[in-house]
Amino acid sequence: MNPYPPIADHGVIGDLQTAALVSTHGDIDWWCTPRFDSPSLFASLLDDAKGGRCRLAVDREAVPDAQVKQLYLSGTAIVVTRFLAPQGVAEVIDFMLPDTSASPSDRHRIIRGARVVRGRVPFVLECRPRFDYGRAAHRLSLPDEHTALLRSPGQELCVRTTAPVALHADGEDVTARFTLAAGELATVELTTLPPGGEPPPAPREEAALAAFDACRAYWYGWLKSSNYQGRWRQIVDRSAITLKLLSYRPTGALIAAATMGLPEQVGGERNWDYRYTWIRDASLSVHTLIGLGFRDEAQAFRRWVRERIEAAGADHERLQIMYRIDGDPHLSEETLGHWEGYLGSFPVRAGNAAADQLQLDIYGEAAYAFAAGDGDMGALRGWDAFRRLMDWLTEHWDRADEGIWETRGGRQDFTYSRLMCWVAFDRAVRMARTHARPADLDRWSSVRDDILRQIAQRGWSPKRKAFVQHYDTEVLDASLLLMPKVGFLSPTDPDWLSTLDAMDRELVCDSLVYRYDPAASPDGLRGTEGTFNLCSFLYVEALARAGRVEQARYAFDKMLTYANHAGLFAEEIGPSGEQLGNFPQAFTHLALIDAALALDEELDRRGVA
Repeated sequence: MNPYPPIADHGVIGDLQTAALVSTHGDIDWWCTPRFDSPSLFASLLDDAKGGRCRLAVDREAVPDAQVKQLYLSGTAIVVTRFLAPQGVAEVIDFMLPDTSASPSDRHRIIRGARVVRGRVPFVLECRPRFDYGRAAHRLSLPDEHTALLRSPGQELCVRTTAPVALHADGEDVTARFTLAAGELATVELTTLPPGGEPPPAPREEAALAAFDACRAYWYGWLKSSNYQGRWRQIVDRSAITLKLLSYRPTGALIAAATMGLPEQVGGERNWDYRYTWIRDASLSVHTLIGLGFRDEAQAFRRWVRERIEAAGADHERLQIMYRIDGDPHLSEETLGHWEGYLGSFPVRAGNAAADQLQLDIYGEAAYAFAAGDGDMGALRGWDAFRRLMDWLTEHWDRADEGIWETRGGRQDFTYSRLMCWVAFDRAVRMARTHARPADLDRWSSVRDDILRQIAQRGWSPKRKAFVQHYDTEVLDASLLLMPKVGFLSPTDPDWLSTLDAMDRELVCDSLVYRYDPAASPDGLRGTEGTFNLCSFLYVEALARAGRVEQARYAFDKMLTYANHAGLFAEEIGPSGEQLGNFPQAFTHLALIDAALALDEELDRRGVA
C-alpha cells in the first residue's frame, strides 16, 4: 500500500499559533510547533519512514474493510474522521483549542477523542514523534500507564490518555491497543513543552468534553462576525475559517500555507516552504476580510504590513516580499537531504530563498491594503514611513525584477510588477488627498501617469491583442487577471475583453487556469506544474465583472468540485484532478471568497436567484 495519502486527504486543525494535518487514515502526519514556521514534530507526509506521525484509528488488522469518511463539524475547525464497518461505527475527533492571547506560547495541545457510536470496535494508537525535522533523537519515559514523556534536547512531548488506553513502549515511541463499545469515549492528549517543562494534569473525560464545547463555541462565535449571506455560504464560511486557522494570533500575520515541501509536480523539484507571510498575500487579504465583515483580522494584517514598512528604514529595497510570522526577515533556505520527499519529490526545502528577490509589485499591494476600508495609515509615524517608501519608489519603479511568481530564470520587465507600481502611486495619491497627509503629490501623480502610458505601450501586444507577461515576450500571464480588480481599466474595456479572450484560449482548460506557459517563458526550473487555483478563482471574478455572469457561475461551480471532502484547496490541480502543492493555501481561499462576492453582486444586479 502506498504510504503517502493524497494531499487532499486531510483536514487541518489549529490553535492560531500552530496547525496540524489530520489524514483520513487517522494520522497526524504534519505538525510544526511551537509556531507555524518551527521545525516539524510530525512530518510523515514528507518522509514516511523518518518524518514521524501520531496515528489514532480503527485497528485495520482487526477491521480491514472499514470505510472512512472525514468531515468538519459544521462551522468549526473540529475534524471528525468516521470509520464504518460491519463490527460497528467509530469516530476519531481532532481539535486544538484556539489561543486567544496575544502572547506566543511554547505549549500547544492537540486533543484526540476516540468514540464508538454502534457496535464494538478495536483501536490502535501509535505516537512516533521525530523532532527537528527528524534530525534530533529523543528518549522515552513512562511515569505510569497513561503518561508518556518523549524528550529531545530542544522540545518535549507529553502524551496522556484516559482509560482504557494503556501506553506501552515501542523502542523510544509509544503504542496502545484498546477496544471501545457503543457510547464509550477515550481521550488522547498531545502537549508540547519546553525542555524541563511541567507536564499538564492527567486528562479527565469531563475536561475533554468541556474543551470540545469551548472549541466549538469559539468557532461559532467567531463566524457570527461574518456578514456573508450569499449563495455559497458553506464554502465561503469554510474558506474564512481556513484563513483564520492560517493566521498567527500574536502578530496578525497570515501564512501562505500550513505546509512546506509538497510538490507542484510529483517527483519534481518545485517544492517550496510556504509557512511564512508574504506582503502580497497579507495585503490582498485585507480587502477580502473587510468584505466579509472581519475588520479586526483585517486591521491586524494591515498593522503587520505597516510594521514591516516602518522597519524597512530609508532603503526600501529592504522591504522583503516575505517574512517570518514575527517579522524576522531571515529565511535562509536549506535542503533536508535526509528526507525523500512526498512520493519521492526531492529536494525538500526548509526556508525560502525567494525572500531575497526583488519583486516591485509588493509596494502596490501594500498600498492597496491601506486604501481598503477607511484608507488611513493610522499613526502619523506610519504615514511618514509610507511616504518615504513612495518617494523611494519614484526612483526605482522602472526596474526589472523577478515578478510575482518568484521565477528563478532572471529578471524581466514584468507587466504585473509595473501594474502594481501604478496601484501604489494611485492609492497613495488618493489617501494623501483624502486624509490631508503630507506628500509630493505632483511627482507621485506624474509617475503614476508615466507607468500607465508605459504599460499601454509596452505591455500590450498588437499581435496577441492582449496584455502580456513582460515587455520582451508574447507570453500571457494570469496574474494580469487583477488588472480590472485594482482599477487599472474597466472590466468591460475592449482591450481587457480581448486579453480575457486570449487567456481563455491559451491558459484556461475547463475552468482551470495555468499561471503561464513555462515552455514559452522559461522560469529557471525543471518540470511542469498544475493549474493554479488562485488564478482559476481570479478568472471567475474577472468573468463576472466583465458581464459574462453565466460563464463565471459555471466556472465557479466546476472549481468547487475540485475542493477536497472538507472544502479545502491546495495550491494547484494536477492533470487527473488531484491537489498539488502546499495545503491548504490561503491565497486560494482568499480568491474563492472574492469570486463568490463578485458573483453574488452581479447575480443580484440581474435579479438572478
